[in-house]
Amino acid sequence: MRTTAHEGSGPQTGPETSPETAPATSSGGTAGHPTAAPAPRLGRGTLLLMSVATGLAVAGNYFAQPLLDVIGRDLHLSTGTAALVVTVAQTGYGLGLLLLVPLGDLLERRRLAVVLCTLTAVFLTVTASAPNGTLLLVGTALTGLSSVAAQVVMPFAATLSAPAERGRTVGTVMTGLLLGILLARTAAGLLAELGGWRTVYWVNAALMLLIALLLRLRLPTLRTSAGLRYPALLRSTLTLFAHEPVLRWRAALGALTFAAFSVLWTAAAFLLSGPAYGWQESTIGLLGLVGAAGSLAASTAGRLADRGLAHRVSGVCAVLLLGSWGLLAAGGTGGGWSLTALLAGVVVLDLAVQAVHVSNQNLIYGVRPEARNRLNSAYMTSYFAGGAAGSALTSMLWGLGGWAGVCTLGAGLSAAAVGVWTAERLRRRTPRP
Repeated sequence: MRTTAHEGSGPQTGPETSPETAPATSSGGTAGHPTAAPAPRLGRGTLLLMSVATGLAVAGNYFAQPLLDVIGRDLHLSTGTAALVVTVAQTGYGLGLLLLVPLGDLLERRRLAVVLCTLTAVFLTVTASAPNGTLLLVGTALTGLSSVAAQVVMPFAATLSAPAERGRTVGTVMTGLLLGILLARTAAGLLAELGGWRTVYWVNAALMLLIALLLRLRLPTLRTSAGLRYPALLRSTLTLFAHEPVLRWRAALGALTFAAFSVLWTAAAFLLSGPAYGWQESTIGLLGLVGAAGSLAASTAGRLADRGLAHRVSGVCAVLLLGSWGLLAAGGTGGGWSLTALLAGVVVLDLAVQAVHVSNQNLIYGVRPEARNRLNSAYMTSYFAGGAAGSALTSMLWGLGGWAGVCTLGAGLSAAAVGVWTAERLRRRTPRP
């Protein structure tokens, strides 16, 4: 495998081969002893652009969450059908992770990122102009499929960064992605009050076109040849689960934590618009600002990962995730104390999920640098499959058990995450015969 940087309108990525891009052995180490200097440090301006790009790319998958009630009324959808918007978005994203992200190990990465951002803008306009629930779901699914541009940019940034700074780089880009997820709800609520629920989709479409242009101008060209045709590339992505135990454990942990995350954010709009609180769409959207406070965990977790503490951070935060559901359960009755408990639970849950996710990615990216996009595809497919399952289960449980049932589901998923981390830890400590 060779990773080459070609002359283009963006800056050079550095030498042709570095310790970060050298071919890896089956155990994850590098083959041979490359003598070329490592790639230069990723510039702050480019890193900021990549961070913003990931946030805007994924935001379109979350606009609907605080707007489910108003979208349902406008398009005459049942509560269950409206909730499917969230599930469809995550399913589309999961398919994109499986089918499109591995192309980063085959095609020129800047061009791939630009094309996906442009397609996201186009599909957002489909959602914005949807006259009925069917076209809304189609637009949402296609937007989710192409918005995996965020997961092409993420390993791109990791490849451009120095090995000792990979955790900081991933944490910074993840902060942008997570802020996009969380602030999407705030933007959706505020813009819905100003111009209706469609407004936020039109605005994001315009911003994604701008991002596509800026990425074309600022990113270096970078081609990674995996030496495989597309079908073989997809097969190799799946076989990584068989060969890399770190990927298996971290994919399971990520799927469970993101499922718990999706449980909260799928049900929150129903709770807050219901009789316990009676909030309007703009007020519900502001809950995203509270959750955004937890995004600080991404940068901190990345720096701790650079110090070799990724395993410990993910374990502590899995326990915090479980504890957050006690606060969230207390927030279901309405009133001042209940609201305080709810807000505290949101902050703790988001902080825990984000720290676990960044820790997972840092561990996975270090396994086989030459397969970084495929590793990211395998991990993130599992991650969002967990999220889609969490949303679907929440849609079913809300009508049966309300907020109490939702919190029981979230706590059960979080307890399973603690169990997975504990099992992995015990396996690491058990000496091999």
